This record gives sequence, C-alpha cells and structure tokens, in this order.
Amino acid sequence: MGAIPLALYLAAFVAYAWHFARRGAASGRAATTLLVAAALTNTFVIGMQTVAVGHIPIAGATPAISTFVWLLALSYLYVEMTTDERAMGVFILPLLVALQTIPALRPSIEDRSLVLRSPLFGIHVSSLLFAYASFALACVIGITYVLLFKEIKAKHLGFFYARLPSLQVLDRMNQGAIVIGWVFLTVGMIVGAVWAAQAQAYAPGDPRVQAMSVHDPKIFVALVCWGVYSFELFAARRIGWGGRRAAYLSALGFAIVLLNFVPISYFLTKSHNF
Repeated sequence: MGAIPLALYLAAFVAYAWHFARRGAASGRAATTLLVAAALTNTFVIGMQTVAVGHIPIAGATPAISTFVWLLALSYLYVEMTTDERAMGVFILPLLVALQTIPALRPSIEDRSLVLRSPLFGIHVSSLLFAYASFALACVIGITYVLLFKEIKAKHLGFFYARLPSLQVLDRMNQGAIVIGWVFLTVGMIVGAVWAAQAQAYAPGDPRVQAMSVHDPKIFVALVCWGVYSFELFAARRIGWGGRRAAYLSALGFAIVLLNFVPISYFLTKSHNF
C-alpha cells in the first residue's frame, strides 16, 4: 500500500524539478497538486493502518518513518501555501522519496504492547516526529541558503539567485523551523522521560523498558541532537555563528536525526525500537 504514495511523491519530485528549472506557473501548480495527492494518499494509508490495529502507526521504525514522511509533506505544503514559494520543493521531495521507499519495500504494522498504550507514549512519539519534520525543513532551507550564499559570494547572480528567496528570508525561515522543532523536541523528551519512569514502574520485566537509559543509543543521540539545536538557538548567533554557519548547524543536526531514525532503529537491536 505504501507504493502508491511513493509513486506520487516521485512524480511530484519530477514536477518540482521541472518547475525549478523552467519556473512555469503550470508546472508549479502541477507539482503542488501531485504533492497534495501524495499527502492525501499517505493520509488514507495511515488511516487504514490505524483502523487495522486500533491506533496511529507510530510503534516501530517503519510505521514511524511513514508517519514522519506524512508530517514532513504536510509541513512543507503549509510553508509553500503560506509563502507562495515553491523553490524548496525540489530539495524536500528527494528526502520524502528516499524515506517513503522504506515502508513501500518493507511494509509492517506493529501492534502495541500494553506498556505502549499510555497517552504519554503517543505524545512523546508524536512530538518527536513533528520536531524531526521541522528540523528537516530547517536543513533544506539551510542547504538553499548555502547555495545562494556561494553564488552571491562568487558575484555570479544566476541560477539560484533567480529562483530562491533572499538570504534574509531564508535565514528567518531557518530560525523559525528550528524554534518550532526545538520546542517539540524538548516536550517530547520531557514527556518521554516521565513515561519511561512510569513504564519501568508498571512493567519492570519488559526488556525494552529496561533498556531505556542514557546508554540507549537512541536516547543518547536524541540528547546530542537537542544539544546541537540548543547551541544553535541560544549561543551560535551570540558568538557570530549566524547565516551560513547556522545553516551548516541545521544540516548537522538533521544528519544526527537521520542517524537516530534509520541506522540505529534498524541495526542497533539493543536500542529500544518503538
């Protein structure tokens, strides 16, 4: 079922690439239409999975990735429709296509154990996924900032200068996405800590619950991610790390997110995976 959203995301990527190259109004509308169709189809798939198992599919790495792709698509569409700017679609869609490939090739829906049925678990995972979607947007905005900066620095105002917003606009968008992501990441980590304490009290024999500590790779990397974005928000600009350096920090932070999201989830089996 995940193959249909993947095909639509791929078609949307082709349309956004064509629009980025040609800047035609018709190609822009076609790109947005295809992305809306992909997001709606993804919504339908998640809805069907929710009906099948009785809860939103966020337990397990593969369902969480599918939900993350859906949230990122919706977040980008919101930015596009509120700013009427489609230039960043060509940078967002490759990430959506790459991640949606995982649930398309290995679909799975995991039933939640009793310990995962707490409302705090749902808030914890949902907050983290929304934070990760915001950080993905910040990363893409940062990449476009660097591309435009290099073109301006070279005094060759051409391809990117004609297609991207100004450096000031990109910088503000980057900061806004990071603030939203940091808030949701902080909420998700606090709620997760409270839930973990409750889970250890109610299910002391569950090995997955016992594994949750600072030594857990997923928790440790999440703390590192929080530290990187906290530094960017509260210290980087005070020491002159604005603009291009802030963009690089955004890319570094999201690289850490992806490390936590894919390799650790699938290959470090001792880490909690739900």
